[in-house]
Amino acid sequence: MSKVYSDARTALAGLLRDGMTIMSGGFGLCGIPETLIGAIRDSGVKNLTVISNNAGVDGIGLGILLETRQIRKMVSSYVGENKLFAQQFLGGELELEFNPQGTLAERIRAGGAGIPAFFTKTGVGTIIAEGKDIREFDGENYVMERGLVADLAIVHAWKGDSEGNLVYRKTARNFNPMMATAGKVTVAQVEHLVEAGQIDPDHIVTPGIFVQRIVHVPDAEKRIEQRTTRKRA
Repeated sequence: MSKVYSDARTALAGLLRDGMTIMSGGFGLCGIPETLIGAIRDSGVKNLTVISNNAGVDGIGLGILLETRQIRKMVSSYVGENKLFAQQFLGGELELEFNPQGTLAERIRAGGAGIPAFFTKTGVGTIIAEGKDIREFDGENYVMERGLVADLAIVHAWKGDSEGNLVYRKTARNFNPMMATAGKVTVAQVEHLVEAGQIDPDHIVTPGIFVQRIVHVPDAEKRIEQRTTRKRA
């Protein structure tokens, strides 16, 4: 059975439901599965818990799901670029589970590796550790963090083949590979789609066994989150 679907809507068909948990890859606006996010918006599914490093920016990325009030809870490490996020959170419309960035990455990696929990020093003595199990190892206190698993992971890859093997490019690699392993179902949008066997095995980052569905997005827009320029001489 082919893993390749004709468009994002078709690739997500039968997977979406109200109240589900979705992991969304990328870092800032780099490497985000923007086409798949748009299809989730168009589906009208609501009360979502979304695990993502950030919540996009106003009107872009996950920001479009905030506009339509489809997200109930965010599990994130950075949300400073999204004014609507701040408004909804401060207004009590949006629940937030904040994580140190490294802790969030490790929680996702652990979930994908079948590790239900781990201990870390990060957050000990802060509100991050409130209500969590604290244990002492070798004279130091550590806080227990749970691994994360999602009903659905959506990721963006630079190249993929028809068997779901994925290659990422530079910063767009952030969070995508680990999320691909931590979704009960993983759907990938790829910029360059090739036949099986056309990717050097040494270049594959995510093996196809982790990816159930693929959609070819050859015209993915490369957005710049904060444009910094200098004056011409």
